[in-house]
Amino acid sequence: MKKWGIRAIPAVLLLAASAFLLKGDVWVFWTWWLLAGLLGFLGMPVAGRLFQGFDDKGWIFSKTLSIAVSGFLTWFLASVKIVRFTTATCIAVTAVCAAGSLLLLNRQMKKGIECLPTDHFVLVYWEELLFFAVFLLWTYLAGFRPAAYGTEKFMDYGFMEAMMRSTEFPPTDMWYSQGHINYYYGGQYFAVFLTKLSGSTAAMTYNLMRTFVAALAFVMPFSLVYQMTTDCLWNRIAGKKWVPAASGIMAGCAVSIAGNMHYVIYAKIIPLVQKLSGAEEIDGYWFPDATRYIGYNPDVPDKTIHEFPCYSFVLGDLHAHVVNVMFVLLLIGLLYAWMKKMRTREAMIEKTGKREFWKRELLMPHILLVSMLLGMFQWTNFWDFVIYFVVTGGVVLFTNIIRFRGRIRRILAVTAAQAVEVIVISYAVILPFTLQFEAMVQGVALAENHSLPYQLLVLWGLPVILVTAFIINVLYEKLHKMERKSLYRLMKAISIPDLFAVILALCAMGLVLIPEFVYVRDIYEDGYARANTMFKLTYQAYIMFGMAMGYVIFRMLMVSRQKFLKALSCVGAVLLVCTMGYFGNSVHSWFGEVWKPSEYQGLNATAFLEQEFPEDAPAIRWLKKNIEGSPVVLEANGDSYSGYQRVSAMTGLPTVLGWYVHEWLWRNDVADLNQKSADVESIYTSQEEDTVKALISQYEIEYIFVGSKEKEKYGDRLNTEFLRGLGEVVFEDTGSGTFIIRI
Repeated sequence: MKKWGIRAIPAVLLLAASAFLLKGDVWVFWTWWLLAGLLGFLGMPVAGRLFQGFDDKGWIFSKTLSIAVSGFLTWFLASVKIVRFTTATCIAVTAVCAAGSLLLLNRQMKKGIECLPTDHFVLVYWEELLFFAVFLLWTYLAGFRPAAYGTEKFMDYGFMEAMMRSTEFPPTDMWYSQGHINYYYGGQYFAVFLTKLSGSTAAMTYNLMRTFVAALAFVMPFSLVYQMTTDCLWNRIAGKKWVPAASGIMAGCAVSIAGNMHYVIYAKIIPLVQKLSGAEEIDGYWFPDATRYIGYNPDVPDKTIHEFPCYSFVLGDLHAHVVNVMFVLLLIGLLYAWMKKMRTREAMIEKTGKREFWKRELLMPHILLVSMLLGMFQWTNFWDFVIYFVVTGGVVLFTNIIRFRGRIRRILAVTAAQAVEVIVISYAVILPFTLQFEAMVQGVALAENHSLPYQLLVLWGLPVILVTAFIINVLYEKLHKMERKSLYRLMKAISIPDLFAVILALCAMGLVLIPEFVYVRDIYEDGYARANTMFKLTYQAYIMFGMAMGYVIFRMLMVSRQKFLKALSCVGAVLLVCTMGYFGNSVHSWFGEVWKPSEYQGLNATAFLEQEFPEDAPAIRWLKKNIEGSPVVLEANGDSYSGYQRVSAMTGLPTVLGWYVHEWLWRNDVADLNQKSADVESIYTSQEEDTVKALISQYEIEYIFVGSKEKEKYGDRLNTEFLRGLGEVVFEDTGSGTFIIRI
C-alpha cells in the first residue's frame, strides 16, 4: 500500500497540471481520456487474447482496437443503409461490441485463459500515466494555435462538420454539392465517431483528435518495443528493468517527437561551423525545411515532400495519413503478437487432416483482424493499404518459413492461401466505399528525377546505418555458428524480436528507395511528380525506422560483443536524441511562448472566426445554430489554401464549388469545375432573373451567403439588391453588411 501511495503522486500531479493548464477545456479533455480508457477496458478480453504474449496484454493497443472495430462497424452498417449515423447508433454499436467482448471474457475465465494483465498491473499503470502525460502535453500545445484555419485545415474540419450533419455515407461533399466526398475521409470519420460518443462538438474535438493520435503514436511504439526488448533480453536484464522501458521510450520519441538529421545539420552543425569560421551565418531555422529539402535546397524542378509525424502533430492538420497512424501501429503490433505466438507453437505442429489444417491456417484471429484493418486503410489512407499489405506479406512469409521447417511447397501453399485470404477480406469489407469511389491514380511511371545521394544521407543516413549494422551483425552471429547453412536454419536461429526488427528495417529502406525508381502519377506531375509518392511512402518508413532504432540501439548495446557496434549504438543514440531538438524548435516556431500558461487560447477550432472573418462570423454561427440537415448554401468559390470556403468549411453545409485544386484532384474534371465556377459568378453578378433562377434550381440552392469574400471577389459587380429580391433575408448584420437569403 505504501508503494501505491508513492506511485499515486504522479497521477495526482498530472491531474492537477491538466486542470491548471487547460483551464475550462479540462472537462472535455478528461471526458476524451476517460472514454479512451473505457473503450480500452471493454476491449481487453479481445486484446488480451490477441496480445497474449505481451506483459501488458495489449492494454494500450486495446484502445485503438476498440475504436477501430466499433467505429468501422458503425460506418459499415450506416453505409449499407441498415442504420442511420447518429449518436444513438454510435453508442448502440459500441455497446454491442462491448457486450460481445465481455461474453468472451466470461468464456475465457471458465476455461482458465488469462487475458487481463493481472501480473503486470504496475506496467499498465505506468503506461496509462505516460499516455495521459503525452496526451496532456500535445493538447496544451494545441491550445496555443487551435484555429482550423491555414494549410488544409478547412478541408479537414469541413469533412468533420459535414459528417456531423450527415446520417448516411458517403456524406455530401461540402465543396461539391452535386456529389459526395470522393476522398479518403476515414480519418476524419473516426474523429466524428469519437465526438458523438463523447457528446462533444467538432469545434472542440478537432484538436483533441490530433493530440489523441499524437499520444498514441508515442505509447504504442513504447509498448511494442518494450515487449520486443523484454523478449530479446529476458535473460540479461535481471535487475535492469529500466532497459526495456528506456528502449520503449526511445522508440516512442523516435516515432512521435523526433525530427530528422536535417535539423541537426542545418540548425546546429552548419551554424556552429559558420560561427567558428567567421563566415556569415544563415538565417534562423524554419521547421518545415526538414520536410521540403529534396528539390528545394538546391532549387531544382523536382519538388518533393518527406514529412514525418512530429511535423504533422505540430502543424495540426487532421489528414487521413495522420489519423491512420494509430491504426497502422495497431496492425504492426498485431503482426508481432502473431509472429511471437506462431513461434511458440512452431514446435507443437501436430499431424492433422487437410480440412482441419486449412481451417486452422485460414481462421487465425490475428490474420483476420489484419485483413479487416488493411481493408479499412483503403478508406482511411489507401497508400497504407499497399504498404502494409507488403509488410504483412513479409511477416507471414518469414514466419511460415520457420513454422514449416523450410518445406518449400507447404510454405508457398500456405503463404499464397493467406495472401488470397487477406486480399479477399480486405476488399470485401470496404466495398461500401470502393463501389462509390472514383480512384484518382493515373498510373505508375518511371522516375525521371532522382534525389542527390547526400540529401538521402542527410534524411535517412542515421536509421539506415544503424539498422544495416544491426542486420549484418545478426547475420554474422547466426551464420558464423552454423555448420549447415540454409534459409530455414537462419530464420529459426534468429530470435523473433530480431527478425521482426529486420523486417521493419528492410521494408522501411525499400520505401525510401521506391520513389527513386517509380512514382504514382497525379495532377501534380508538373514539377512535383514524385512529391506525393515520396511523401506517403517515406512517412511510413519513418515510423518503422523509429521503432527499429529504439530496439536496435539497446539490443546492440546489451548483446553485441563488438566494441565497434556498442560505440555505434552510443553515437546513434546521441544523434537520435539530438534530432528530438526538432520538437522544441518547431513548437517554439509554431505555437510561440508555450511556457506562459496565460497565453493559452483554448481548444475551440472555430474561435478564430471573430478575428479573421469579423464581418462573417455572426452569420456563420447563425447557420451552425439554426440550419439542420445539409441544404446547399451558396458562397463565392476560390483557390485552395485561401480564406474562401470559410462558410462551408466551418458549418459543413455544402456549396456549389469549393477549393478548385482540391476538387480537381478529387474529380479530375476541369471542364465541369470551370462551368460551376462560371455559374456561381453568374448568380452573384448577373441581372438576368431567368438565368439566375434556373441556376439556383439546377444546383438546388436554398441559401445565398453574401459577405466579405463575395464582396472581395466580385466587387462592384456584386448584384446585392437583385439577390435580396430572390427570397427572404433571414440574417443581416447592418454593421458589416453581411446577409443570408433563404430562397
